[in-house]
Amino acid sequence: MYPMTRPVCKPLLPVYDKPLIYYPLSVLIQAGIREVLVIVPPGEEGAFFASLGDGSQWGMEISYAVQPVAKGIADALLIGCDFLGEDDVCLALGDNIFWAADLEDTLKGAAANHQGATVFGCRVDDPRPFGVVEFDQFGKAVSIEEKPAHPRSNYIVPGLYFYNHQALEVAANLTPSARGELEITDVNLDFLRRGQLQVIPLEDNYIWLDAGSPDSMLDAANTVRDLQQKGRYMGCVEELAWREGWITPSQLRRLGEELDMTAYGQYLLGL
Repeated sequence: MYPMTRPVCKPLLPVYDKPLIYYPLSVLIQAGIREVLVIVPPGEEGAFFASLGDGSQWGMEISYAVQPVAKGIADALLIGCDFLGEDDVCLALGDNIFWAADLEDTLKGAAANHQGATVFGCRVDDPRPFGVVEFDQFGKAVSIEEKPAHPRSNYIVPGLYFYNHQALEVAANLTPSARGELEITDVNLDFLRRGQLQVIPLEDNYIWLDAGSPDSMLDAANTVRDLQQKGRYMGCVEELAWREGWITPSQLRRLGEELDMTAYGQYLLGL
């Protein structure tokens, strides 16, 4: 993503009318998750805090932790160990965007699974850059393979994972891959081998966007614009916090008034 990420970390880049990080944050809100740990690169804490604060304006508690060296997605489970305590965990990547009319129901259902792990399956044209999940004839996941040269299906596991507390122990016992990273696919495979992995296919009524490259970020911005022009906002954390009952109508109005010169603020004031 260089040079655009030289002055600012990728999750703080704009995707249409809001920072990219608003979209995964909105997913957590719809899952009913109020306590969030944002894992950031060294030296980026101030920029993230300037954007999100401590979350109290949305009825949330947002904390921050630094990942000194990029060691893979599963490393986030180790960094967040003290934050999590004995709780279950939802791990959301900072550059993945999800939307559907019934997304909240799907997320809350996944969060209610305390017996193992729940991930999702999205159909893509080229699954080779991702973790690929294979289903049997009954729709049950039977294999997951990281970045295969010859994928066994077109379903990939996007960057949203719900785990019970066992995931911390699994991550602590991982061996780094050939590229020196703790692979989240290895965490998923551990749950799969134990028969504790649920994979929910997300079909055509779901939008999933991986805004991890300049082209995909542009596509994501256009998708957000097209949907919002129909009056259906994506990633609006203020609205979602209000609908969850975490902030009052008067608090929502104050947040809208702070942005009343923008279309975003006008949308909040019209709710």
